[in-house]
Amino acid sequence: MREEDLPSTAPTTSADLPEDENLWLEDIHGEKQIAWVKDQNAKTLERFHDGLFDSISGDLRTALDSDDRIPMVTKRGDHFYNFWRDKTNPKGLWRRTSWDSYRTAAPDWDVLLDLDELAAKEDTAWVWAGAMVRRSDNRRALILLSPDGGDSHRVREFDLEDRIFVDGGFDIPAAKTRLAWLDDDTVLVATETDADSLTTSSYPRQARALRRGQSVDDAPIVAEVPHDHVAIFVGSDIRPEAETTDRAVIVDAIDFFNSKMSFLDLDDITAADGSLSTEPTTWTEELTEVDVPTDVEVGFERDLVLFRPQSTWRSTTTEVAAGGLAVADVDAVKAGEIVPRVIFTPDAHTSLQSFTFTRDYLVLELLADVQSKLTVLDIDNDFAESTLPGVPANHMVGLGAVDRFDPATANDFWMVSTGFLTPSTLSYGTLGTDSDDSATEVVKSAPAMFVAEGLSVEQHFATSADGTKIPYFQIGADDLVLDGDNPTLLDGYGGFEVSRTPGYSPVVGIGWLSRSTTGSTLPAGRRGVYVLANIRGGGEYGPVWHTSAMRENRMRCYEDHSAVARDLIARGVTSPKTLACAGGSNGGLLVGNMLTQYPELFGAVSCGVPLLDMARYTKLSAGYSWKAEYGDPDVAEDWAFIREFSPYHLIEDGQDYPPVLFWTATSDDRVGPVQARKMAARMQAQRIENVWFFEDTEGGHSAASDNEQTAFTRALSYRFMWNALTGE
Repeated sequence: MREEDLPSTAPTTSADLPEDENLWLEDIHGEKQIAWVKDQNAKTLERFHDGLFDSISGDLRTALDSDDRIPMVTKRGDHFYNFWRDKTNPKGLWRRTSWDSYRTAAPDWDVLLDLDELAAKEDTAWVWAGAMVRRSDNRRALILLSPDGGDSHRVREFDLEDRIFVDGGFDIPAAKTRLAWLDDDTVLVATETDADSLTTSSYPRQARALRRGQSVDDAPIVAEVPHDHVAIFVGSDIRPEAETTDRAVIVDAIDFFNSKMSFLDLDDITAADGSLSTEPTTWTEELTEVDVPTDVEVGFERDLVLFRPQSTWRSTTTEVAAGGLAVADVDAVKAGEIVPRVIFTPDAHTSLQSFTFTRDYLVLELLADVQSKLTVLDIDNDFAESTLPGVPANHMVGLGAVDRFDPATANDFWMVSTGFLTPSTLSYGTLGTDSDDSATEVVKSAPAMFVAEGLSVEQHFATSADGTKIPYFQIGADDLVLDGDNPTLLDGYGGFEVSRTPGYSPVVGIGWLSRSTTGSTLPAGRRGVYVLANIRGGGEYGPVWHTSAMRENRMRCYEDHSAVARDLIARGVTSPKTLACAGGSNGGLLVGNMLTQYPELFGAVSCGVPLLDMARYTKLSAGYSWKAEYGDPDVAEDWAFIREFSPYHLIEDGQDYPPVLFWTATSDDRVGPVQARKMAARMQAQRIENVWFFEDTEGGHSAASDNEQTAFTRALSYRFMWNALTGE
């Protein structure tokens, strides 16, 4: 159970803990360790791989492979690009079409790259990780391919007209690479070359200016950061218009929430013959560091520099609230004279989630008590404000520019509207067509993937331990009987300022909302209830909602989640025996704490790709990079509070725990599989019943390298929870 009182003696560090009997499982690919994994997998599948599992998995695969899904596109030049997976093409196709064709019910797709064909030819299970089309002529692209679904990917240059990888083109070996085009023959790249090129967090720490035909090892280092920082990130703002200023951007990510941004105008390092300098001294001389507090996020748009602080920023002239947005002129910033102008200030109920630029407008995507709202600012009209109408309650609406560099589409936008029970709709519109709003045209609508008839969405608020109101969405039957006998799944995340918002999920719909009891242990005909909690640690109310549950205040997010569970039980929606919780990654840490600190509230826990051993998380995979979120277990003062939410160290002999499934992936190079392995092994060694484990060999941190794997792992999770709650 939960530790209510810390020892009165001086705190110890994680290094002073008793010997970890499961350290041997940290050898991810060892023969003995993989044999243990295979044995665990066999036992788990023997128990849960039955007819219902196959039904759920098959239905999920059909939905994920459906040809009726909306093929989302990105415009580059005259073409609209899409990456597509289906049953015939499980690894996927990169393809493009024209606007006129895209608007039809059956677009004529021009396939550029067939990943299944490439994987077979090269005998490598390539997983798509994205593409970066060169803006100057839209002729070449840098394609990112992961060999196993992990975060490491190989980068290869591809010719979009000849449909081949460029002989002698850019080709960077698999690593956690970040890169950006600078000109047709130069890229700015942060990648791994040797052990010294990486931070302690396993990310690149050096930026290199790489010319065509040059090896990465020979490319000069133009910037680098200390080993104990998280990473160096690179980017560029390259535009096809001749009159614009192109820039290179370098970010020193000190930790997850503090960084320093530097930039330079490419004109300042361009020789008379048009070539870019790659001399480190030239870059050092021309780079301008944006002199603001390190917790102020910095961005660029043309000649505007944007600032979004994580805590209240008091400049010499202006106060910018945490989560607010301010702008300044780039020339003034280069001169060291930053005078921010505030263009958005949050309030207690409203937060800025993201923003999108067209040529003449800035659109703010806001949340008001986790309800979507779009605000349009007219850049050339002193940021005059208007609201885009038509955003329904309990839905999420996202907006993105079509292509602000093309005069024909400069102020056009995509709008995606989705809800828990409403399939996504893709609309197209143009800002500035009317005085106060912009008409939109529906371009594509996704079909329903599960039966939503008889279901409804409600928003409720639970009261946490310190009195804070915690919103949550409840999706269940219109005529829900409040007698505690409804199988209910509680979902959440609560970390890294990630907001969980309404959205249509065929996986949730098919895997949970479509299930109904047969009457063996619960009343017949009870449909699954799905609940999404907006706990602290997330970003639903801006940075303060996040920072209020960091480090020594981490327990607040677990108190919030348990408060939602108690509210559901008190309202009669569910009961401990019919309530499950599920989460992945940081959400896996969340439900790991529900398992160990609040076992009396739950009848099942599904814990995916999780952090669990908080004593060693900084030494595993990319864990070192999250010290700002959780604290450093090797610092005594930090370990004093970290130990309170380290599930691996909270397991107690003789305690009754609900059934639990730990699932992960061998190729997860972000969190890694070993924490789930160790947690399952420790619980099983203590003879705790119904502790199950499954580890897929591919899929990376998402455990989803293709639709088949996604369907399989999610079906396993739903099958396990349904059985635990209903006995069916």
